[in-house]
Amino acid sequence: MSTKEVGAESPLIENRDDLVQWIAAGEKPVSDWRIGTEHEKFVFNTSDLTPVGYEGDSGIRALMEALMADYGWEAIREGETIIALKRASGSDIPETISLEPGGQFELSGAPLATLHETCAEAGNHLSECLEIGERLGIGFLGTGFTPNWTLAQMPTMPKKRYAVMTRYMPEVGSRGHDMMYRTCTIQVNLDFANEADMVKKLRVSLALQPLATALFASSPFTEGKPNGFKSLRSGIWRDTDGNRTGMLPFAFEDGMGYERYADYALDVPMYFVYRDGEYIDVAGASFRKFLEGGLEQLPGELPTIEDWSDHLTTLFPEVRLKRFLEMRGADGGPWRRICGLPAFWVGLLYDPAALEAAWQLVKDWTAEERQTLRNQVPELALATPFRGGTLRDVARDVVAISADGLKARRRLNSKGEDETMFLEFAEEVVASGQVPADELLAKLDKSWGGDMRRIYAEYAF
Repeated sequence: MSTKEVGAESPLIENRDDLVQWIAAGEKPVSDWRIGTEHEKFVFNTSDLTPVGYEGDSGIRALMEALMADYGWEAIREGETIIALKRASGSDIPETISLEPGGQFELSGAPLATLHETCAEAGNHLSECLEIGERLGIGFLGTGFTPNWTLAQMPTMPKKRYAVMTRYMPEVGSRGHDMMYRTCTIQVNLDFANEADMVKKLRVSLALQPLATALFASSPFTEGKPNGFKSLRSGIWRDTDGNRTGMLPFAFEDGMGYERYADYALDVPMYFVYRDGEYIDVAGASFRKFLEGGLEQLPGELPTIEDWSDHLTTLFPEVRLKRFLEMRGADGGPWRRICGLPAFWVGLLYDPAALEAAWQLVKDWTAEERQTLRNQVPELALATPFRGGTLRDVARDVVAISADGLKARRRLNSKGEDETMFLEFAEEVVASGQVPADELLAKLDKSWGGDMRRIYAEYAF
């Protein structure tokens, strides 16, 4: 989730057009399109495989302080509390490290031109973390859901916005705390050229987000036992907060554009308003009410552009629109999948022919079909029925389109290799029909003798 830094004073919103124009300002020429990858991992004590808390000589704060001392990161603070890191002043690498509510450690990567750079960035970050982790006695695990920790075991990170969310979540769904404290994801942020390009990419990525969920599904365990899901993380989102999650069916209706998305966001209940270093709890009130000066907590006060930016970060649909499009459907996973997820989406969305082929594939899918995929994929993954076949049949076509898109980009590394090398994971999953969750379940049954703790030895970074 986003990390707040205090900046220059933000202007007041003068009219509704300001909201639309803030989103439209994300338009970029093709030459400036970039790939931004975010990935979270669970942090555990190697001595007893328990979650790592914030405090202590081997806690999350100690990890961040070591990254500052050894690798030149700088602290982002709330008061005196370190809540995130950024690259040192003067660095041309706009990476940040942030903390999710339960101590999940997230790299928000720099906007990069190629998947070769994206994968190198992930490798560099993991190398830094593992070097320090070895000294501190902590390890890192990439799965979609904690395999054996209970909710009561999860630590709480001292970010003030999380206190607002923790209070509010039980009012709007039964799994919000699980989402906050016990899930991990890989996400990809991609650019658009103009409004029409945004709409086409949004529609394609929404329709195919359940497929990404299936390909990268890696959360089949809860508290040491199989849970009946391939992606419990995705299943949890179905019962987190229906006002701000889901498949955005309106995006496929005539007239979709920046303005329609802004209308949607105006009516999604807010979490907070940030003022003078504090998060004021306004959970449940709409931004539309804020525009009218009608917040009870801030009577007569009108929102700023920064308030709008903050609010958009608290919407959690399967694909989120800000000044870029954020793919939100995939479980967390190891290094290879951190490279593989952006490859899947870049191949589909950044080559015109591939994007058109993907659109032709999904354009006649009905809202009911898209929602049925969203509902069934968490349990069934690639075995989800679809139009007389299964989602695996769709996956064959989609992954082939993505591969064609990556080939057409012709982004080569120093060895002359193109970006299709990073799509090999998805190609192997489609060929075998076995998603990562299937592999984990087989390990538990055949290799681990039912001992879930073996996952920390075999699947940690």
